[in-house]
Amino acid sequence: MNRREMIKKTGAAAVGATVLGLPMGMSAQENGSNHTAPRKRLKVLAIGAHPDDPETCCGGTMCLLTEAGHEVVCVYLTRGEAGIAGKSHSEAAAIRVVESENACKVTGARHIFMSQVDGNTEVNLERYKEMRELIDRENPDIVMTHWPLDGHRDHACCGILVMDAWRRLDRRFKLFYFEAMSGTQSQMFHPTHWVNIESVLERKHEACNCHVSQGMDEIYHWHKTMEHFRGLECRCEAAEAFAQHSDALPTLP
Repeated sequence: MNRREMIKKTGAAAVGATVLGLPMGMSAQENGSNHTAPRKRLKVLAIGAHPDDPETCCGGTMCLLTEAGHEVVCVYLTRGEAGIAGKSHSEAAAIRVVESENACKVTGARHIFMSQVDGNTEVNLERYKEMRELIDRENPDIVMTHWPLDGHRDHACCGILVMDAWRRLDRRFKLFYFEAMSGTQSQMFHPTHWVNIESVLERKHEACNCHVSQGMDEIYHWHKTMEHFRGLECRCEAAEAFAQHSDALPTLP
């Protein structure tokens, strides 16, 4: 085995046979049987502030999960109402909803739109309740959302609302944060998990490119750099990184 093959092999091992704790594919053979049994189908929510946030930040992971038979739901906090120059809020929302629907066809995810407004998101008792009730109703095994320490207020609001729901729902699902244009938007992001997305990279890019109105070439320049950098960290060509939220106390010496 040459050096390059060894690096690629150890990179694949870095993410193991699971993605964020969910089993991928079929279970291992047991008791010498030649048959394999399918794993339990689990549910993952990817909650982003705007249309295109889940696709750019964790689109590869979503593709891997749907490929393995798990249910993925894209939740958009807003409809991207303020996201197209020269368009009214209603015009922009209509365009971006269609773009999101097209992107979800590529990733294999179901989509949900919440009621907040792009550029005017809120964190208050009513909005806490809205997010908590949505997550309670969907009853996911894992939720992926924005890192709350983010220079984009909509991203920060989204992460804070999800974190509050996780705590008030007794931490019954695993909570992972993703990064968005780290350094420019996400600040001081420190991953705990990496997902090798080499095998679905083209599909992720196809989903992102469904958001035609957003000038994705410019936006994706940042995410392509992040994919490569996170790939270097786990010894593969491209990866997405996540930080798991845990309230567990550290073990003292």
